[in-house]
Amino acid sequence: MKTILSVTKRNSVLSKMAALLEQERANLKAVNQQDLNNYSGDDLAMEKRLLVDDAKIDGMILSLQQLTIQEDPVGKVRFDFTHENGLKIYNKTAAFGTIMIIYESRPDVTVEAGGIAFKSGNKILLKGGKESLLSNLKIVELWQQALKDNEVAADWVEYLNYNREETQAFLEQPTQKVDLIVPRGGEKLIAFVKKHATCPVIVSGRGNNFVYVNAEADLDQALAIIINGKTSNISVCNALDKVLIDTNLENWEAFTKKLITELQQRNVIVLGDISISKIANVPEIESDLIWYEEFLDYKIVIGIANSNQEAIDKINKYCGGHSASIITKNDFIAQEFMDNVDTAAVYQNASTRFTDGGQFGLGGELAISTDKLHQRGPIGLQHLVTNKWYIYGDGQIR
Repeated sequence: MKTILSVTKRNSVLSKMAALLEQERANLKAVNQQDLNNYSGDDLAMEKRLLVDDAKIDGMILSLQQLTIQEDPVGKVRFDFTHENGLKIYNKTAAFGTIMIIYESRPDVTVEAGGIAFKSGNKILLKGGKESLLSNLKIVELWQQALKDNEVAADWVEYLNYNREETQAFLEQPTQKVDLIVPRGGEKLIAFVKKHATCPVIVSGRGNNFVYVNAEADLDQALAIIINGKTSNISVCNALDKVLIDTNLENWEAFTKKLITELQQRNVIVLGDISISKIANVPEIESDLIWYEEFLDYKIVIGIANSNQEAIDKINKYCGGHSASIITKNDFIAQEFMDNVDTAAVYQNASTRFTDGGQFGLGGELAISTDKLHQRGPIGLQHLVTNKWYIYGDGQIR
């Protein structure tokens, strides 16, 4: 493990990186255009994530500026105890050491996730997808310039320009110490990393989020929340894929038809379970397996629930462990739903699109974890630490 950099030094590198992104804005967009021109796939969500425009660069710069002013997460005392024999015992937050981030198509991850990992005292290994190679190499060049300008060794941020076979070989037998791996991307990427990695992996990126419209819902709110969750950005893991409608809702059929019309007007493909298909003339799902799917597309599945418990059970069976929202004016029912649905984030009367480190006040995120260890949901700067015990004695023996 490298000697940890002082927080002053880490902040100086982050500030310099923000300045370099502003300075190289035009060049970065031009390089990214080459990646976009080279991308021949037909994955709309991936193409959207691949784009680096002024808004994305503004977001990168802002994330670095916010990180610079955030408190150092390393060395915080979490627990202290004085033993009866006089030993002074402390548990403090500590850096992991080296964090590897493997991701697809999002050059902004090279800045935002890399920045969080660096600020929390870690060496960074970045492995982006081939579709964003030129953009990533340009950004890493800026990282290394920021390090050099602050007299910090360039290998604090490294880019691993590996193909799939080389990546697999590295995961199975790393040529340098790796303490934690964070895969950011689709389910195939996550499965690949989990299968081959020899160190801890934080699973993140899978959505398949649900909204449940309860019998006591405000229907205007329900409509707005579902439209926002599905259509505001299809390419993100907090987008909405499934809707359950309580059959105890007054005029639930009329509401469902109105919802489907609104979605179809926004070019969303709507599929229904057998009940929804009958009343609304939309294609019926071919198999219940579709309830497990994350779409990352203008596509949604709507089904019914005959009770709150049925909705909870269905969400817990099929969801990706990310986010679920109940639309209801009944706070007791909402609390029961939120306590019993097994997702990292649970909502009452709000869009799942808010599951995001920046929106949650974390100042950005490394990932959104659907694991329960060591941190669940958005992983911000303050969560990207392990811990260490410090014991101060004066010759005590046991």
